[in-house]
Amino acid sequence: MPLAVIWLIAGVALAAAELFTLDFVLIMLATGAFAAAGATALGAGVVVSTVVFAAVSTLGVAVARPAIKRRVHRNADNSPMGMEAIEGTEATVVDEVTADTGMVKIGGELWSARAFDATQVLAIGERVRIVEIKGATALVWRE
Repeated sequence: MPLAVIWLIAGVALAAAELFTLDFVLIMLATGAFAAAGATALGAGVVVSTVVFAAVSTLGVAVARPAIKRRVHRNADNSPMGMEAIEGTEATVVDEVTADTGMVKIGGELWSARAFDATQVLAIGERVRIVEIKGATALVWRE
């Protein structure tokens, strides 16, 4: 079996194995194997193709992998997302809010709302604070 085909098989196997680890190490090794297959196809010998494999893999792990991990794991600081990000923000009342019904605008989106304090009645145009999200309803408090 020609050496280039062996490098290609190794590259495909490493790329497939990466799907199970998702750590971006095996894909860097697969890239090195594909580069070595290319070098072999261009006429390089075993030693040169092995050096190409080692160099490309090392560069991938040392340079490309950290950049990819930063990009993929951007929210590693656990900043709030989804409903948690909405809680604590301001909204504007667009339909009178009582303990039972109402509508507010949160960042350009309309949300059904109820007053967090059952005694409050919030008029149209008032600025309110989102205290909690329950389902698709925002519980709001007068600022």
